[in-house]
Amino acid sequence: MRFVIVTGMSGAGKSSVLKMLEDAGFFCVDNLPIKLVKKFVRLIIQGKNEKVALGLDIRSGHALEEMDEVLKEMKAARYKYEILFLDCSTEVLIKRYKETRRLHPLSQTGRVDKGIELERERLDFLRKSADVIIDTSHLLIRELKAQIDKIYVENQEFNNFMIMLLSFGFKYGIPTDSDLVFDVRFLPNPFYISELKHKTGQDAYVREFVMDSEAAVEFLDKLEDMLTFLIPHYISEGKNQLVISIGCTGGKHRSVTLTNEVATKMKDLGYAIKVEHRDIEKD
Repeated sequence: MRFVIVTGMSGAGKSSVLKMLEDAGFFCVDNLPIKLVKKFVRLIIQGKNEKVALGLDIRSGHALEEMDEVLKEMKAARYKYEILFLDCSTEVLIKRYKETRRLHPLSQTGRVDKGIELERERLDFLRKSADVIIDTSHLLIRELKAQIDKIYVENQEFNNFMIMLLSFGFKYGIPTDSDLVFDVRFLPNPFYISELKHKTGQDAYVREFVMDSEAAVEFLDKLEDMLTFLIPHYISEGKNQLVISIGCTGGKHRSVTLTNEVATKMKDLGYAIKVEHRDIEKD
């Protein structure tokens, strides 16, 4: 039997994941009282359900603190379980709550950010115990489904660490969730070449122009060396997502090219990679 406890930040996608697992053949139960968890586990072990998912989150209130003891007892009784923790950046969660106009479960005063930080503190023990952590800050629903299918349908090995490579234009501001920011405005600018001006870094001609610069090649090599050194240290500190932002003036030519080149280099390291070109469609 496969028993998955689905938990995480409110607004990070737990309900969507439970629906995905249900579609994949899991028997799903959401928001079960903590005191009933052990009884529920005993029942499903005696039953015929081969795949079971249990949703738990901050809605359990102060009773959630008892879950730590429940998990220890389950481990002592050799009940096998997995914890899937859905995380998300505070900035993205605030945006999602504003768009849906819903109140955060812990924000009685209306301050969503305070409620999110309090929830993060209360769920920390579950995050530390998690077998799989998925950060949904930059994931579309279809991308999240692909991750869930990979882990729980195809039973493939999952790497908790994801690298988000983001190109942007400085004229539109630095992405607020960046962990590392690199400025490539020192490279020759295709914008001033008439036949390249209205193209982007996705175009082969623009890529060739940018990468024809010795400085671009050297920058790429040095960046690869630095990231190869840094990433294992970030992982050892418990970080599960690294947002690397690469910017040029408008976010259409140099930054797009270098972001794509870095993505190609990083794929050989075996980490999950997501690429986004934030400002490529802007004027």
